[in-house]
Amino acid sequence: MHPYEMYQLLVQRREDRNVKVRPGSLYHTVDRLQERKLVRSTGTNREGNRPERTTYEVTDSGRAALTARISEILATPIREYPLFPVALAEAHNIGAEVVAVLLRERIDRLAKELDESAALGERAAELAVPRVYWLDVGYSRAVLNAEIEWLRGLVDEIENGALPWLQTSPKTYLPEPDQQNG
Repeated sequence: MHPYEMYQLLVQRREDRNVKVRPGSLYHTVDRLQERKLVRSTGTNREGNRPERTTYEVTDSGRAALTARISEILATPIREYPLFPVALAEAHNIGAEVVAVLLRERIDRLAKELDESAALGERAAELAVPRVYWLDVGYSRAVLNAEIEWLRGLVDEIENGALPWLQTSPKTYLPEPDQQNG
């Protein structure tokens, strides 16, 4: 395939849910893969007035590198540092009522994502796409369900007062210096 065709396929398969991809960055990525001999050019063609398009295929060393990287990612948890936990850690700086409203907005957005994910899974099943090709959809649904459930519980705790919302300086909750050392 040529890079733009790769991009179109990624979007068609909804892989852009998992990886931020843009046509321009894909061209640079393919160039880097070719420099490392992980892909090779199979030819160049032109259709009508369109620019020339170079097509590529994965090399044996490219397949080996892919297998090694996927194996590493599957086996090894990696701290990814998403932003949402940072916002949770700092939510005490905002009033409880506002936090509850914002979290309900998040829950609504996550519920829409969950519906889209469910529709993707249903469509894949209708098309008889083997489940092994859309394991990420099941994972995404499980993560979304867990987050929604946890957030609903948190909002309930905030709203019913089970989680006291203290309006004091965060420094109040830091241990004294000698307690930190042991």
